[in-house]
Amino acid sequence: MTDTPAIHPVAADQPPFARHLGLRIVSAHADEVVGELTVTPELLNRNGTLHGGAVMAVCDNMGGTATFLNLKPGQGTTTVESKTNFFRAIKAGERATFTATPLHKGRKTMVWQTTVRRADGKVAAIVIQTQMVLEDPRFD
Repeated sequence: MTDTPAIHPVAADQPPFARHLGLRIVSAHADEVVGELTVTPELLNRNGTLHGGAVMAVCDNMGGTATFLNLKPGQGTTTVESKTNFFRAIKAGERATFTATPLHKGRKTMVWQTTVRRADGKVAAIVIQTQMVLEDPRFD
């Protein structure tokens, strides 16, 4: 959970897994969600850089959060497709920024692009994912 009161409550209330990874939501609006993460030793791969699985997990969470900000009462979401391109490594101790923006916001699916940037501003990865909108009164 973040201390920033301007962040939408849905975005501020991150699931335990996202908090475990160290994700902090910086800003959240219907058309953009920004988060950041400091690369800790627990998130490193064998090369000593941020593990690709950690990148993908954070981006999945970012796209899901962005979708939740656009849902109506009684709706939920699940990821049905995700594609990742890796461009640069992120070193231990660096802060990575994750910015999710919509490519498509439909009634049944939403497609989000999350751009991952290193502390120097260079793009480290881009993830594009499709979220299916679920209709279920249990989500009320």
